[in-house]
Amino acid sequence: MIRSPSPLLRLLTATAIVAVPSIAQAQTDTRPVVAVLSFDNNSIGAGRQDYDGIGKGIQETLIADMAANGKIRLVDRERVQHVLDEQNLTKTGRVDPTTAVRVGKILGAQYAIYGGFMSDGRGNMVLTAHSTDMETSALGNAMKVERKTDDVLGLISEMTTKLNADIKLDAKPGRRLGDASGAPSPTQSGAPAEKQAPKVETFAKPVSAKVMRAKLDIATMKIYSNALDEMDRRNTAKAAALFKQVLAKFPDFEPAQKNLDKLPGKAGN
Repeated sequence: MIRSPSPLLRLLTATAIVAVPSIAQAQTDTRPVVAVLSFDNNSIGAGRQDYDGIGKGIQETLIADMAANGKIRLVDRERVQHVLDEQNLTKTGRVDPTTAVRVGKILGAQYAIYGGFMSDGRGNMVLTAHSTDMETSALGNAMKVERKTDDVLGLISEMTTKLNADIKLDAKPGRRLGDASGAPSPTQSGAPAEKQAPKVETFAKPVSAKVMRAKLDIATMKIYSNALDEMDRRNTAKAAALFKQVLAKFPDFEPAQKNLDKLPGKAGN
């Protein structure tokens, strides 16, 4: 007589069948996972405060522009913002290596890219960026581009081109998005538990090349950045009004329209 498999054996077999495709799928994509963080205002002169707040707009636009790079995977800005909010890291408004590593590890990213921008008060703007390795905390890939302040998108597009062409990021297989970067668990290391990032859209979507050719000025970028800030604060009506201001001046600025469409209720109509 042939005996039927025991319930335990059937369970183990079923689990193995389900697990094998999942493991294979997780190991398929070994491209580095990158989190782009906000950019600091390093401007000088009496008008320095005029540029406060545009770092978030630069961050999102750089993410959207770099998302077309098939060699990396970029974490969506909203997911980065959720982690900053959950970890109470939004108050200082500046990003240092310690903050970059902490946020990157929670996101499961292998690298973070961040930097600063500076206006010289005479119509010129400099954008700098560099990467931080989440495992070693090592800084690398320092880059700088310069343009007039009436062409912020051109400045960001130039930085994207430079990063895509010259950045060197090694894949680190075995780490999954959402893990604490393979680090010991809080109970193992004795470190206090950190809040985990909520599960929202993970990877950024690219914008069209046409968008990045628009000559978006610094004043409009500040409005766009303020709109993102209001959206993050759940101030839907204010965010919608600001996104519409941007679109009134630049109807083809796709990121503003996409964010406007995300707003709940009738504010985005």
